[in-house]
Amino acid sequence: MVVAAAAPLTVISGLVPLGISGGNGAGFPMTFAVTTGVLLLFAVGFTAMSRYIPGTGAFYLYIGHGLGRGAGVGSAMLALVSYSTVQLAVYGYLGPAMSSLITSYGGPEVPWWIFSLASLALVAVLGFRHIELSGKVLGILLIAEVGIVVVLDAFIIADGGPEGPSTAMFSPSEIFSGSPGVALVFALAGYIGFESTAIFRDEAKDPARTIPRATYAALILIGGFYALSSWAVVTAWGDTGAVDIAGTDPDGMLITTATDFAGSVTAHLIQILLVSSLFAAVLSLHNVLARYIFVLSNTGVLPGAGGRTHRVHGSPHIASVVQSCCALVLLGACIVIGLDPVTQIFAWFAGVATVGIVALMLLTCLAVLVFFHRTKVDQRFWHTKLAPSLGLVGLIGFAIAIAGNLPLLLGGNVLAVVMTGVLMLAFVGGFLYARRRKQVSFELPS
Repeated sequence: MVVAAAAPLTVISGLVPLGISGGNGAGFPMTFAVTTGVLLLFAVGFTAMSRYIPGTGAFYLYIGHGLGRGAGVGSAMLALVSYSTVQLAVYGYLGPAMSSLITSYGGPEVPWWIFSLASLALVAVLGFRHIELSGKVLGILLIAEVGIVVVLDAFIIADGGPEGPSTAMFSPSEIFSGSPGVALVFALAGYIGFESTAIFRDEAKDPARTIPRATYAALILIGGFYALSSWAVVTAWGDTGAVDIAGTDPDGMLITTATDFAGSVTAHLIQILLVSSLFAAVLSLHNVLARYIFVLSNTGVLPGAGGRTHRVHGSPHIASVVQSCCALVLLGACIVIGLDPVTQIFAWFAGVATVGIVALMLLTCLAVLVFFHRTKVDQRFWHTKLAPSLGLVGLIGFAIAIAGNLPLLLGGNVLAVVMTGVLMLAFVGGFLYARRRKQVSFELPS
């Protein structure tokens, strides 16, 4: 479910062209490999701590136990803002994807935002009634969307592309060319949500074993898939050609590549699976956000009404409605302002969400080190000290690189300051709120 929610096809279709055009060009595929390595180090401490932290709050729960109640509530608010912005980004991409699919079959041209709003309405109904795509359905869609891209990769590798297999991802001059910080933003955005392995711990039969396994498997699978497929896309166009097409037609780059190398049938299948991939992602994000609101309401952070369940459906219906209303307000504001759905809504808000998630992972890494140093419940050097420390160093490097390039990503210093300010305000506001409300806890009431 975690890998399906990460929407691998969406990453290859949406984030890879943006990473190539606005990041480090043909060297972008290596960014996925580096990102995977650092996140695996982070995951060692994260999963080690999961053995000792009951509950489903994931990052904020871990930060609260490690760094205190104020930091925990602050990070919970930061998580809500971060996941809300990435959901908005996916809605921005879902509308054009559906519109393109309809017109490709001879249908009328309809404004993208109609499809985005219709999807939001359907997600709201499913969330209220607690109707989720089952693990089996998500598994089938996942296999299909990954499989179709792997088929495309095979066609490209067999053809060799106009310049032969690209070697740019192995060249330091290419990897550090352009804007590596922007490349990191788009690479990291492809991993948002892998903390869900801990969020769904109550559904696991043996969380002590399955959470680490699922976390490592998810990171290795999606990291390898991203690196291979983005390299294949670069190879298909050549190093310079890939940058050109990614800049002029980012939302159509993958479809054009599929048409040229694997035929129109493959291209149509990718278009269909892209829509299902995006919808699965927004539904999953809706459920994660509703669960956050539900848990925070039951722990005294948010008003208690959000912690109620529907007497018929058993769903966190109030939390679900609140989340749907927030998504509607954010999406509606973007529509009224007239933002471009791909180059602005998708790119900007995926970038902002990535900044928030990196900050959460930094705090979690620090919380892991403090927690094990203080409690001594686990003395394994690699799991509780070395790996989390290395992960912390890597994440600090990521944060510095991203911060230096955020104005470039968002089109100016003013917007970068505003967006960063919103994230900081969410954390500081939650921190101060927790200091005033002494009844806030990190355990669900019995």
